[in-house]
Amino acid sequence: MFALVQNGAVQKLIQQGQPFSYNNADYPATWTSVLTQEQKDELGIVDVVYGERPSDKFYWVAEMAPTYQADKNQVFIGFNRFPKDVAQLKSTLTGEINHTAWTILQPSDWMVIKATETGEQMAADWKTWRQVIRTQASEGVAAVNACTTADELAALPAIQWTKDPNSGD
Repeated sequence: MFALVQNGAVQKLIQQGQPFSYNNADYPATWTSVLTQEQKDELGIVDVVYGERPSDKFYWVAEMAPTYQADKNQVFIGFNRFPKDVAQLKSTLTGEINHTAWTILQPSDWMVIKATETGEQMAADWKTWRQVIRTQASEGVAAVNACTTADELAALPAIQWTKDPNSGD
């Protein structure tokens, strides 16, 4: 994206590949390849740089007005972030963790049922793996519940779920 800047003020944002009009002149969609750098400089066309966008999962995010940064000769667009309700975030995150654990364990539930119905022993490596998944889920939920702010929740690392015994890893 580009911006037209005159006297230090952003006049217009321009998408690459989009035609635009300015000062009674029309510029085609191919303006980025048609105009020379000198012509772009004369018009005041500069690059637009975006700041890092906060996660919509943890924050309500609002784009800030574009500002011209003369020292860098670019336009910067940042973001304001407003934390979402921590209790609701915790509820959502613990639900996601528990659902993921259930989804991981569900394909091997038949082994538990078979062992229960037949009295046979379930393979030890599968029993251990299933317990590891439950432990990872419990630790993940505990980490979520220990947080008191959206920032703390956003900083939690993703759970690296252990692969099942047949995965070959």
